[in-house]
Amino acid sequence: MRGWMGLAEKIYQYSASNKKASNEAMDELKKRVADSIFTAYVARNSPPIKISRKALLPSKGLYNSRIYFSKEKASAEVAAFINGSMARYMDYNDTYLSKEAMHPSDNIAPILAVADSIGSNGSDVLKAIFLSYQVACSFADAASVRGRGWDHVVYISASSAAGLARLLTLNEGKFVNAISLSLNNSISMRQTRVGALSMWKACTVGDAGRNSVFGTILAKEGLTGPSPIFEGEMGFFRQVSGNLSLNLLKERPQLTMIKAYPVEYHAMSAVQAALSIRDKLNGRIDRIGIETFGVGYEIIVKGPEKLRPKNKETADHSLPYIIAYTLLYGEPTPNSYGRRYLEDKKILALIDRTNVSISKKFDRMYPKYTPSRISVTAGGKTFSEEVKVQKGNAEDPFTWYDLKSKGLRCMHDECIVDEIIKACRSFEHRNVSDIFEVIQNVDTKR
Repeated sequence: MRGWMGLAEKIYQYSASNKKASNEAMDELKKRVADSIFTAYVARNSPPIKISRKALLPSKGLYNSRIYFSKEKASAEVAAFINGSMARYMDYNDTYLSKEAMHPSDNIAPILAVADSIGSNGSDVLKAIFLSYQVACSFADAASVRGRGWDHVVYISASSAAGLARLLTLNEGKFVNAISLSLNNSISMRQTRVGALSMWKACTVGDAGRNSVFGTILAKEGLTGPSPIFEGEMGFFRQVSGNLSLNLLKERPQLTMIKAYPVEYHAMSAVQAALSIRDKLNGRIDRIGIETFGVGYEIIVKGPEKLRPKNKETADHSLPYIIAYTLLYGEPTPNSYGRRYLEDKKILALIDRTNVSISKKFDRMYPKYTPSRISVTAGGKTFSEEVKVQKGNAEDPFTWYDLKSKGLRCMHDECIVDEIIKACRSFEHRNVSDIFEVIQNVDTKR
């Protein structure tokens, strides 16, 4: 009879049960693979990616994978870092909201990196991604670490390690060690997302994926990690999260949300409301009122840096900036955070005429909904719009048609967008190299 079982062992048992994902969940995962590629493309020449490529390439290891949108290869952990940071940089990949907010598709880059290095088939890759989504989102449902001073990517360290261990078909002992080795030295501080934000905002999850690849490969060869990593005297529960348990049976992929705009997710409904108002305006905007919910206020309103964002990383986490931009120039795009706009006197003047308040009604609706109400006074009239369910919410999810439209906004090449979507929609019948071949053929000069 089996004795005591820790959380890492329970995750292994769930993985070993080989629970089959529903067709709906699998289709959603394929969308998120495509979505992560589209969002990575936008960031391929961003400052942190240029710096990372200069600092880390060339690279070679026992396991080697391709860097997105290039002919270069690197050791799998370096590829996981660069590709993962690339997919995350624009704050445009999917979101899951619960006690903790996170981006489950952050698991995709490290899993694809190792899969590419060993020539995995698409079916096995999707199963690994499914497990990582289940683990990451069940952690988010179980406890928030944000208020304790830790960043949500600590959960990605554990979930991506679980997915990688599944991909490599590790036995129970090595599976548990993969989680331990990946998590122990990857406890990211919330300072990453507080105050004036830095380039590390995008790279911290790339680092979590890098550590997971590194730890899982070592575990595969027999290296042991600190145990029990969750329940131990100085383990994760005591130091980071508090006691928690995971419900791994509830399917999560279809509850995650693809982003319609490259803004922090808690601003999504506010953007949609502002866009509805924009076409009605006639005359100088005198006042802007924004009603949001407490978590949104804490993340994208609180702090003086949100009123004068100095870089892209802070601006896409500034609700006043995002709404001022939207009212003046329309739908936010990956190009909405350049110096031209950060120093735009019209945007700054609107920020100074903006008031943000917390609605108790909206607080009660969160996290199932992220509602916002925008009121704009202009030309002697006041226009108001409230959005409860924004595009991308599980109640109004992205279709493949919607995803193609987003892909075109990111890549501006219908042929390559169609190729990526075609490859992802049939991923279970392909090899992972098919996906990378499509990615490598993208015209990066666009």
